[in-house]
Amino acid sequence: MMKMMKSETLWQGCVQQVLFRELLEAFARPGSVRDLNDSLAGGTAMRAVLATLMDGECSLADPHHLIAAEDWPLLQARRSNPETARFVMVNGKKAPNFTPALGRLESPEFGATLLIAVENLGRGTQSISLAGPGIEGTGHLQFDELHPDWLNQRVEWTSAFPLGVDLLLIDTSRIVAIPRTTQVKLTTGVR
Repeated sequence: MMKMMKSETLWQGCVQQVLFRELLEAFARPGSVRDLNDSLAGGTAMRAVLATLMDGECSLADPHHLIAAEDWPLLQARRSNPETARFVMVNGKKAPNFTPALGRLESPEFGATLLIAVENLGRGTQSISLAGPGIEGTGHLQFDELHPDWLNQRVEWTSAFPLGVDLLLIDTSRIVAIPRTTQVKLTTGVR
């Protein structure tokens, strides 16, 4: 008799559909904090986002070794380097030491999405203001544990729009999207 493997709800299609809708809302409303607690089932937002976005067609880089070895087979993503991957998972405390894929003029959609692990989304001591599509007036976002070079480099990486990168800030249970179309102004704690 075959033993049945117990699967976390995080890997189930119905849960990933809910999480995907949260990701869409996050990108439609840049800077808004999306709480994933109801869908995490004891997991973390980072694992939930990865489980939702990854498949065999995706390339993923993990230069800071944040992804557990046992999750890689479940993600089915192709391992890549941070300069060419479509998705790059990084520790926000560490300064960037690579230039991610920015896309090409004929296909800007090949710019990377940076999944940046931070702390205290929506209530930290670091602060930025945001403006652009999907934001009424000026938005504000607080967080902790983001090295200032991520936002400083982002200015350069998005300077040749439509080329650039999209950011997804992730703490243990929340996410915030900052697409390349969003203008970011550093206000406090991030210099």
